Amino acid sequence: MNDFKSIGVVHSPFKVSVGMPIQPVFAEGAEGTVEVLPQYADGLRDLEGFERIWLIYWLHKAPPGPLRVIPFRDTTERGVFATRAPCRPNAIGLSCVCLLAIAGNVLTIGGMDILDGTPLLDIKPYVPKFDAFTNSRAGWCDRSPVTSRTHADDRFAQ
Repeated sequence: MNDFKSIGVVHSPFKVSVGMPIQPVFAEGAEGTVEVLPQYADGLRDLEGFERIWLIYWLHKAPPGPLRVIPFRDTTERGVFATRAPCRPNAIGLSCVCLLAIAGNVLTIGGMDILDGTPLLDIKPYVPKFDAFTNSRAGWCDRSPVTSRTHADDRFAQ
């Protein structure tokens, strides 16, 4: 298996996980930056035309967790792979954020739901023709009674 290396760092207003938005859709008005390391800056070429991008990152503050968790938007224990819980066998995070601006090797991002100082692993463009499956079923999420929780509590905090 290849070793992953950070290509940059995420700078956000969130210094602790408690109180953070649990997904970009709940992070309206939360802006931050992504600082891409200089040796990877050339890879940002042609990204400016995309409204949204996928950020793939290491959840460096997430403690190891069980294979069953109670997700933020539910009250029932679920298999971790059926959730977006941060405590996972491989602590990899994924967020689809708004790309607001690019200045050199710094991206300004909207819809920020990532902890400050998070190591960035990759950036990919969001392409609606490939990434949007609007009529897809969403398992237990379609039936969850918890619809008001939009920010993290301490259940996954270290």
